[in-house]
Amino acid sequence: MMPCYQLPISQMRRFGLALMLPVTLLGVALANQLQTATAQTPGENRPLTIRADVQEYDAKNQVITARGNVQMSYPARQIQATSAQAQYFSKERRIDFSGNVYILQQGGNSIRAEKVTYLIDQGRFVALPQSNRQVESIYMIQESDNDGQTAKPAPQTPAFKRSN
Repeated sequence: MMPCYQLPISQMRRFGLALMLPVTLLGVALANQLQTATAQTPGENRPLTIRADVQEYDAKNQVITARGNVQMSYPARQIQATSAQAQYFSKERRIDFSGNVYILQQGGNSIRAEKVTYLIDQGRFVALPQSNRQVESIYMIQESDNDGQTAKPAPQTPAFKRSN
Protein backbone atom coordinates (compact mmCIF):
# COMPACT_ATOMS: atom_id res chain seq x y z
CA MET A 1 0.00 0.00 0.00
CA MET A 2 1.27 3.46 -0.92
CA PRO A 3 1.53 6.19 1.71
CA CYS A 4 -1.24 8.82 1.32
CA TYR A 5 1.24 11.55 0.30
CA GLN A 6 2.10 9.49 -2.80
CA LEU A 7 -1.52 8.89 -3.89
CA PRO A 8 -2.73 10.88 -6.89
CA ILE A 9 -4.96 13.86 -6.01
CA SER A 10 -8.08 12.27 -7.56
CA GLN A 11 -7.73 9.19 -5.34
CA MET A 12 -7.21 11.37 -2.26
CA ARG A 13 -10.39 13.29 -3.11
CA ARG A 14 -12.36 10.07 -3.55
CA PHE A 15 -11.04 8.80 -0.23
CA GLY A 16 -12.01 12.09 1.46
CA LEU A 17 -15.49 11.96 -0.09
CA ALA A 18 -15.88 8.35 1.03
CA LEU A 19 -15.16 9.44 4.60
CA MET A 20 -17.45 12.48 4.39
CA LEU A 21 -20.52 10.62 3.09
CA PRO A 22 -21.32 8.69 6.31
CA VAL A 23 -20.73 11.82 8.41
CA THR A 24 -23.03 13.86 6.15
CA LEU A 25 -25.76 11.23 6.19
CA LEU A 26 -25.58 11.00 9.97
CA GLY A 27 -25.90 14.79 10.23
CA VAL A 28 -28.93 14.84 7.92
CA ALA A 29 -30.58 12.01 9.85
CA LEU A 30 -30.10 13.83 13.16
CA ALA A 31 -31.36 17.12 11.71
CA ASN A 32 -34.54 15.44 10.46
CA GLN A 33 -35.53 14.29 13.95
CA LEU A 34 -38.09 16.60 15.52
CA GLN A 35 -36.85 18.92 18.23
CA THR A 36 -39.21 20.23 20.90
CA ALA A 37 -39.25 23.49 22.86
CA THR A 38 -41.75 24.39 25.57
CA ALA A 39 -42.31 28.00 26.60
CA GLN A 40 -44.22 29.18 29.64
CA THR A 41 -46.49 32.20 29.96
CA PRO A 42 -45.62 34.40 32.96
CA GLY A 43 -47.36 33.39 36.18
CA GLU A 44 -49.59 30.76 34.58
CA ASN A 45 -47.31 27.78 33.90
CA ARG A 46 -49.28 26.80 30.82
CA PRO A 47 -47.16 25.15 28.14
CA LEU A 48 -46.82 26.28 24.56
CA THR A 49 -45.14 23.40 22.73
CA ILE A 50 -43.28 23.88 19.45
CA ARG A 51 -41.91 21.00 17.39
CA ALA A 52 -39.72 21.55 14.32
CA ASP A 53 -36.83 20.13 12.33
CA VAL A 54 -34.51 22.88 13.60
CA GLN A 55 -34.83 25.35 16.47
CA GLU A 56 -32.67 28.23 17.65
CA TYR A 57 -32.92 30.29 20.82
CA ASP A 58 -31.69 33.86 21.10
CA ALA A 59 -31.23 34.28 24.87
CA LYS A 60 -30.51 38.02 24.65
CA ASN A 61 -33.76 38.85 22.87
CA GLN A 62 -35.67 35.81 24.21
CA VAL A 63 -36.76 34.64 20.75
CA ILE A 64 -37.24 31.03 19.68
CA THR A 65 -37.04 30.42 15.92
CA ALA A 66 -38.33 27.10 14.62
CA ARG A 67 -37.89 26.01 10.99
CA GLY A 68 -39.09 23.02 8.99
CA ASN A 69 -42.32 21.13 9.61
CA VAL A 70 -43.28 23.40 12.50
CA GLN A 71 -46.07 22.17 14.76
CA MET A 72 -47.35 24.26 17.64
CA SER A 73 -49.74 23.21 20.37
CA TYR A 74 -51.15 25.72 22.86
CA PRO A 75 -53.81 23.86 24.88
CA ALA A 76 -54.52 26.81 27.21
CA ARG A 77 -55.85 28.72 24.18
CA GLN A 78 -57.12 25.60 22.39
CA ILE A 79 -54.90 26.33 19.38
CA GLN A 80 -52.90 24.04 17.10
CA ALA A 81 -50.83 25.36 14.18
CA THR A 82 -48.53 24.18 11.41
CA SER A 83 -46.18 26.23 9.22
CA ALA A 84 -42.78 26.26 7.57
CA GLN A 85 -41.36 28.66 10.18
CA ALA A 86 -42.44 30.13 13.51
CA GLN A 87 -40.90 32.67 15.87
CA TYR A 88 -41.98 33.00 19.49
CA PHE A 89 -41.16 36.42 20.94
CA SER A 90 -41.55 35.81 24.67
CA LYS A 91 -40.97 39.45 25.72
CA GLU A 92 -43.64 40.75 23.32
CA ARG A 93 -45.84 37.65 23.88
CA ARG A 94 -46.23 37.22 20.13
CA ILE A 95 -45.89 34.32 17.69
CA ASP A 96 -45.13 34.92 14.01
CA PHE A 97 -45.87 32.06 11.61
CA SER A 98 -44.79 32.02 7.96
CA GLY A 99 -44.98 29.63 5.03
CA ASN A 100 -48.17 27.66 4.41
CA VAL A 101 -49.70 28.52 7.79
CA TYR A 102 -52.69 26.57 9.08
CA ILE A 103 -54.17 27.38 12.49
CA LEU A 104 -56.99 25.38 14.06
CA GLN A 105 -58.92 26.32 17.17
CA GLN A 106 -61.00 23.84 19.14
CA GLY A 107 -64.54 24.13 17.89
CA GLY A 108 -63.49 24.15 14.25
CA ASN A 109 -62.43 27.75 13.55
CA SER A 110 -59.40 27.85 11.26
CA ILE A 111 -57.12 30.16 9.27
CA ARG A 112 -55.00 29.44 6.18
CA ALA A 113 -52.51 32.10 5.10
CA GLU A 114 -48.90 32.74 4.13
CA LYS A 115 -48.14 34.75 7.29
CA VAL A 116 -50.00 34.95 10.60
CA THR A 117 -49.15 36.90 13.74
CA TYR A 118 -50.77 35.73 16.97
CA LEU A 119 -50.91 38.34 19.73
CA ILE A 120 -51.16 36.16 22.82
CA ASP A 121 -52.43 38.68 25.39
CA GLN A 122 -55.09 40.03 23.02
CA GLY A 123 -56.06 36.59 21.67
CA ARG A 124 -55.88 38.17 18.21
CA PHE A 125 -54.71 36.82 14.84
CA VAL A 126 -53.49 39.00 11.97
CA ALA A 127 -53.22 37.04 8.70
CA LEU A 128 -51.63 37.98 5.37
CA PRO A 129 -51.95 36.05 2.10
CA GLN A 130 -49.40 35.16 -0.55
CA SER A 131 -49.10 37.65 -3.37
CA ASN A 132 -52.26 37.62 -5.55
CA ARG A 133 -54.00 35.20 -3.16
CA GLN A 134 -56.41 35.51 -0.25
CA VAL A 135 -56.52 34.45 3.38
CA GLU A 136 -59.07 31.73 4.12
CA SER A 137 -60.85 31.65 7.48
CA ILE A 138 -63.54 29.24 8.56
CA TYR A 139 -65.68 30.18 11.55
CA MET A 140 -68.19 27.87 13.18
CA ILE A 141 -71.34 29.89 13.91
CA GLN A 142 -73.73 28.66 16.54
CA GLU A 143 -77.31 28.85 15.32
CA SER A 144 -79.17 30.07 18.42
CA ASP A 145 -80.66 33.31 19.70
CA ASN A 146 -79.99 35.01 23.05
CA ASP A 147 -82.46 32.79 24.96
CA GLY A 148 -80.52 29.66 24.05
CA GLN A 149 -83.25 28.46 21.70
CA THR A 150 -82.55 27.34 18.19
CA ALA A 151 -82.83 30.21 15.74
CA LYS A 152 -85.27 30.12 12.86
CA PRO A 153 -83.83 28.79 9.62
CA ALA A 154 -82.52 31.38 7.19
CA PRO A 155 -84.99 32.40 4.50
CA GLN A 156 -84.65 30.78 1.10
CA THR A 157 -82.61 32.70 -1.41
CA PRO A 158 -84.73 33.45 -4.47
CA ALA A 159 -83.74 31.71 -7.68
CA PHE A 160 -81.87 33.76 -10.26
CA LYS A 161 -83.91 34.77 -13.28
CA ARG A 162 -82.20 34.57 -16.63
CA SER A 163 -82.31 37.60 -18.81
CA ASN A 164 -82.12 36.90 -22.54
